[in-house]
Amino acid sequence: MSYKILTVDDSKTIRMIVKKAFKPFDCELMEAENGVEGLSLAAKEKPDLIVLDITMPVMNGIEMLEKMRGEIGLKNIPVIMLTAESGKDNVLQIVKMGVKDYMVKPFKGEQLIERVKSVLNLKPKKSEAAKTDNKSDKCFSIDKDVQILNLPDQINKTIASEIEGGLQSKIKEMTSAGINKFILSLDKVKEINMALIKLIISITQNCAGANVSVRIVSVPVISDSVKEFQEISEIPVNHSLEEAIAAF
Repeated sequence: MSYKILTVDDSKTIRMIVKKAFKPFDCELMEAENGVEGLSLAAKEKPDLIVLDITMPVMNGIEMLEKMRGEIGLKNIPVIMLTAESGKDNVLQIVKMGVKDYMVKPFKGEQLIERVKSVLNLKPKKSEAAKTDNKSDKCFSIDKDVQILNLPDQINKTIASEIEGGLQSKIKEMTSAGINKFILSLDKVKEINMALIKLIISITQNCAGANVSVRIVSVPVISDSVKEFQEISEIPVNHSLEEAIAAF
């Protein structure tokens, strides 16, 4: 499904950042320089999401949002507000208006996409999907009868999603080939974050559902942090790939 995304901002630079952020995804981008233009375009196109700046000439973002809330065809469109002010009063005003989320300028395109994914189920363009498959495939390898997943040094929600997508097909391949041993290597991982923990939990749950045994390879400082999470505290840990293979 192709989403319509409307960005309303008087800054050409911000509009370019938003446009670039959505480029890998199956989306149609529309732009407006102020609230009057944005309101007109929103009424005509009925976008699936509006990225709306607060401070603009002619009609600001708050005024546009108020007018949208009074229109039956526009009031339910999700809105992510952009603001240059992070003060408590300003944020409270935004939240009270029922927006889905807000971002403080300056921001990176990747940060915006992370917020958008909580609102829309973004899908990569077909060409980007192919790149994603190739990228995740590079993380997987086989050693005799053991499937190995080498995680990269940094894990965020996007990377975790890519790996999870590749995992599904790998488990099917393993099942067909009679492979039921899986090693998750964290040797390259530099830091623990929630995206990584959720990925590990997802991997172990998927493997358990396919009757696949899982072991983790990691240096002590990383494995000790992982063990603090109850859902994955019982997964066997080895400090080298050779040890893990031999332990099956």
